[in-house]
Amino acid sequence: MLTDLYQLTMAYGYWKSGLKDHEAVFHLFFRKNPFQGGYAIAAGLNAAIDLLNHFSIEKEDLTYLASLKGNDGKPLFESDFLDYLEKLEMTCTVDAVPEGTPVFPHEPLLRIRGPIILGQILETPLLNMLNFQTLIATKASRICRAAKGESVLEFGLRRAQGPDGGLSASRAAYIGGCAATSNVLAGKMYDIPVRGTHAHSWVMSFDSEEEAFTRYAEALPNNCVFLVDTYDTVEGVQKAIEVGKKLREKGSEMVGIRLDSGDLAALSIEARKLFDEAGFPDASIVASNDLDEYRIEELKAKGAKINVWGVGTRLATAYDQPALGGVYKLAAIRGPQEDWKFKIKLSEQLIKVSNPGILQVKRFVNGEKYVADVMVNEAGKQENIISLKVDKGNISLEGLESKDLLVPIFEKGKLVYQQPHIHQIREFVQVELGKLPTEVLKNHDAEVYPVGLSDVLHKEKLAMIAELS
Repeated sequence: MLTDLYQLTMAYGYWKSGLKDHEAVFHLFFRKNPFQGGYAIAAGLNAAIDLLNHFSIEKEDLTYLASLKGNDGKPLFESDFLDYLEKLEMTCTVDAVPEGTPVFPHEPLLRIRGPIILGQILETPLLNMLNFQTLIATKASRICRAAKGESVLEFGLRRAQGPDGGLSASRAAYIGGCAATSNVLAGKMYDIPVRGTHAHSWVMSFDSEEEAFTRYAEALPNNCVFLVDTYDTVEGVQKAIEVGKKLREKGSEMVGIRLDSGDLAALSIEARKLFDEAGFPDASIVASNDLDEYRIEELKAKGAKINVWGVGTRLATAYDQPALGGVYKLAAIRGPQEDWKFKIKLSEQLIKVSNPGILQVKRFVNGEKYVADVMVNEAGKQENIISLKVDKGNISLEGLESKDLLVPIFEKGKLVYQQPHIHQIREFVQVELGKLPTEVLKNHDAEVYPVGLSDVLHKEKLAMIAELS
């Protein structure tokens, strides 16, 4: 039932129109890179696999659908259609881009081929699952790149869009490069490392800041990161150092401090000086307080001595772009024993004109670097791709090897894909990003990675546009 009503009304319409046995191909993709950047990181496939692997419409679902009424007060759906839904099984063939793959506008992240009714019902949940996690994984990647190898901790649960949003954000942020999360449930469910310190309320619960730090050290000698800005930050650092010395005498070591307000650059510089003078050169300085890739870059430019970054709201909510804008479009259809009929959506906005056919994306590599992506129609005329037309001319691809980005996930409803562990996905992201041109990865003024249509697909598209215009 995690779908929009209009998916079900269209499914009913297909059924009424005699199209229930028609096969269709849908593509899920986005039209613009998020955050005005040069790439996105595909994520959310695990949730989609779980949905498809356990797809069913239960009797209580059908009872609810039977209760829906049209504007005339009569049932919205016939009982025979509900009987049909009760027997509906997941029989689609699904190909997808593996999680952690860098992807670009208009490239299918997911390709669904199967009964048109089933493909239509699946549109909304698939978009829901891939849109958000792809967005957050991309934001995390950008933030981690700004941190230049220093640890980024995801602290966004309390500001996330509900429990589900919080869990999805924690998972996607880890894939994107974050080292750990504060979200304990995400840690349990996804095997993500969890990290946490204490809040201002802990310090305020005691008569003095020094007592608060002392009691925390007694309770958790192996997790001492002291929040030092409840009152006077520099004094807080000095008190943390005194408690750290006592902790060291007992055989434990202070991890460091956290700064959550004020001039983070200046305070971190002063804290580093105090730590070094006191014999704590390895003590970490953690910063939080509305951080994102831009703020981290700014702080680094000011010489901040922060080496762990706690990023919450602006990561878990994708603060500066709250939606990816992914879409799901019909690209081909055929009746029983018929040939494929390719479909295209036209628009006065060029960016909204879809690509027809059963698409595959070929990623070309030159040595250890990716050069360009070319979309082809697997059901169209096959060709030898030797170049790609781009704004600046042609990119020669002759003699270069390529790999298909879309890989088999389900074959006629049967899961055939072995899902990698989340740690493997996280490592895969870093390997794949290392194969992209550096200019594509910039957080500001990123270059456009070359993506286009094969010559044959381009001609097929232009012919369809001319025919329908």
